[in-house]
Amino acid sequence: MELTKEEEAMLDGKHGETLALAYRILAAIGEATGADKLIPVEWAHLSGVNYNTIGDAGETFLSHLSKDAKFKIKTTVNPMGFDFDNVSKFGLDEEFITKQQSIKHSYQKMGASPSFSCIPYEIFELPKKGTQVSFAESNAAIYANSISDLKTNKESALSALASALTGKSPHSDLREEENRKPDLTIRMRAESVDEVTYGLLGYFAGKQAGSSVAISGIKELDRRSCKSLCAGMGTSGSCGMFTLDEGEGEKIDFDQKEVTKMRDELNTSESGDIITLGSPQLGLGEISDLVARLKGRSFKKHCMIFCPRAIQGQIHNLGYDKELNRAGGELLYDCCTCLTPLIDKKDVDAVITNSVKGAYYLRTSNGVDVNLKNLNRIVEEETQ
Repeated sequence: MELTKEEEAMLDGKHGETLALAYRILAAIGEATGADKLIPVEWAHLSGVNYNTIGDAGETFLSHLSKDAKFKIKTTVNPMGFDFDNVSKFGLDEEFITKQQSIKHSYQKMGASPSFSCIPYEIFELPKKGTQVSFAESNAAIYANSISDLKTNKESALSALASALTGKSPHSDLREEENRKPDLTIRMRAESVDEVTYGLLGYFAGKQAGSSVAISGIKELDRRSCKSLCAGMGTSGSCGMFTLDEGEGEKIDFDQKEVTKMRDELNTSESGDIITLGSPQLGLGEISDLVARLKGRSFKKHCMIFCPRAIQGQIHNLGYDKELNRAGGELLYDCCTCLTPLIDKKDVDAVITNSVKGAYYLRTSNGVDVNLKNLNRIVEEETQ
C-alpha cells in the first residue's frame, strides 16, 4: 500500500504517538485487505461504547487516548449500556456505572457527538451520495451502503476509531465499485412477510453472502422492515450491503422452510417476562406508529422502548412519552436492547421482542430465552 509523505510521517511518529498508532492500525488493515492507498472519509461512527463490550481494557485505553487525542472528522457514537436518567431504577453495579461514565467522557473529550445511537442515518443529515464514511455499527454500515448510497466497509471498533483520528480509511473492499456488485441473489419466497421475516431474511443472507448480495422479490421496504433487514444481516456474517434486484451468479431461495429454520434458531420460548422494542433503536416514525397501534391499550408486562436521545424532545412535544408511560412502556435513551445490563438473567427468564438482532444478543450475551414475534402480535397478545 502506498502512503503519501505526510502519511509516512504520521506513521513514523513525527506527529505524536496517538496518530502513529492510528496510522499503524490503518496500514495493517490496508495490507490485510489489499488496499492500494488510504482515502479521505468524512464521517466516522464508532462502536465500542458499551462497557459490557469493551471492558476494563477498553475503558483504560480510551481514558489514556483522550488525554491528548482529538477527532479530525465528524464522529458519532453507538449506544451505551444504560440511560443515565434512569440508571438508579435498575440497581446496577457502581463500578459498571463509573466505567460507563468514563467511556462516555473519553469519547466526548475527543470530540464525538454524544449521539449514543445505532441509527445515525436517521438522526443526522446525510452527506451527498457516494461520500466515503467509516461506520463500525453493522446495521448502520449496511444501511449506508444499501439505502443511503454512501460507501463504507463494516468497520471494526478500532478501524473506525483510527478513521475518526485521521480522517482516512484503506481503499479496499466495499469502497471499490467493483466489489459492490453482488455475486449471489437471494430470492424472497416467504409466504407471510413482516419485520421479523425481513430480519430473518437478513440473518439468512448474512450466513450465505460475501461482501454484497442481491435480493429479489421485494418491491419496496418500509423503514421498520429495512432496519430489521440490515440489523439481521449485520448480526450473522460479513456481508456489508444489498441491492433489491436480481444479480448475476448463484441464486438461492429464501422460502417458508428457511423462515422456519431461522426462526427456530432464535425463538427459544413461547412467552416472556418483559417486552423490548428497539434493536436497532426506534425512530420517531416508529414511536408514532406504536402509539397509534396501542389505541388506549396497556402492556400486560413491562415494556422497554429504546430510542436515540435526539428525538426525546419531539417525543415529549407530541405527547408520545405520556401515552407510552400510561401504557406501561418505559422510554430509555442512549442505550439499546443489545448487550444492555438492564436485562439480567437473574431477574428475567425470557424476553419478548420483534428484533432478530435483539433476539440473537439477548440469547448469546444476556443468557435469556427469547419469544420472537412481530409488532402486530405483540400489541395483540401482550396488551389489554
